[in-house]
Amino acid sequence: MIPFFKPSISLDEQIALLQQRGLSIKEPERAKHYLEVISFFRLSAYMRPFQKLHHEEHPFNEGSEFKQVVALYAFDRELRLLIMDAVERIEVATRSMFNNVMGPKYQKDDEPYSGSHWYIDRNHFNRNYDHNRLIKSLSDKQDKERGILAREAAKINNSPQHTPEKKAELINLKQRENYCRYYVSHYNEPNLPPCWAVIEELTLGELSHLYKGLVKDSDRKAIAKRFNVPQDKFASWLHTLTFIRNCCAHHARLWNRELPIAPKLLRDAEWQLPTVLPNSHIQPAKRLYSVLLLLAHLMKEVSPDSQWTDKLVQLIVKHPEVPVRNMGFPENWVTHPFWALKDDENV
Repeated sequence: MIPFFKPSISLDEQIALLQQRGLSIKEPERAKHYLEVISFFRLSAYMRPFQKLHHEEHPFNEGSEFKQVVALYAFDRELRLLIMDAVERIEVATRSMFNNVMGPKYQKDDEPYSGSHWYIDRNHFNRNYDHNRLIKSLSDKQDKERGILAREAAKINNSPQHTPEKKAELINLKQRENYCRYYVSHYNEPNLPPCWAVIEELTLGELSHLYKGLVKDSDRKAIAKRFNVPQDKFASWLHTLTFIRNCCAHHARLWNRELPIAPKLLRDAEWQLPTVLPNSHIQPAKRLYSVLLLLAHLMKEVSPDSQWTDKLVQLIVKHPEVPVRNMGFPENWVTHPFWALKDDENV
């Protein structure tokens, strides 16, 4: 290890450095604007495909232009937005299925909270699931909202500017700002809100762990059935989508990213991928192509009238300069039934 030695440099110096490395910049002022609003560091991830490999000075390949870097960045941004649209719909549908399956199934006539608060019962989860962490996290959030509400109510009550009626109205509005506040203001037991509110509070990662933690195969199968996916595959897909969503949420490079864990794909013919693309080390199962396959399938199930797959193909057609091979796309991908292009379209 060595001490960090790279200095912070100005925008003009950044332009000069890129030119020194061999990048053609025909409109320096325009390039300066991009570096100002996007940053050199973020754009550097999109410069790598145009640079010579394994070289400490990061020189660019001959003929590389700044506009190519920006075009790749623009493609990745549009791709993230499109993927985020699909993930959002799938995430919302998954939350809904948890409530539709688990609550009614475990509702008992002699136990009023058994269905609405099924998640409180440790017996619904396997031994590997950290149920205590779930309950503590929800309790902490509930206590935090209770404290915030109490402080805001005290501030309103101490204000000499309002009548008692106006104070009551304002406090009521504060109570209704979110469901946690509403719940603690109106119900004294159980301590935590019902499942349909709690499920909405979980992150996608927490939702993924919750699904995997269900002790009964029948529960996982009932939820996954809505998506026409075996329960073990659906658990894998939720894990993968959590990673992808985090990339999108943090505006991170996505187009050629390698997945830490490949999702489990279905056994049907259209899901079979080459282990490695010819003359490369690229594994389609661990690249974005496999994610796009599962998103296309899930979007068909949750939003059959959506134009999502068409928009994806149109995006790729719009950016012919992007090497989709780096995303894991096989050479014959245009013939795949998920992406079948119209006769008048070309890639």
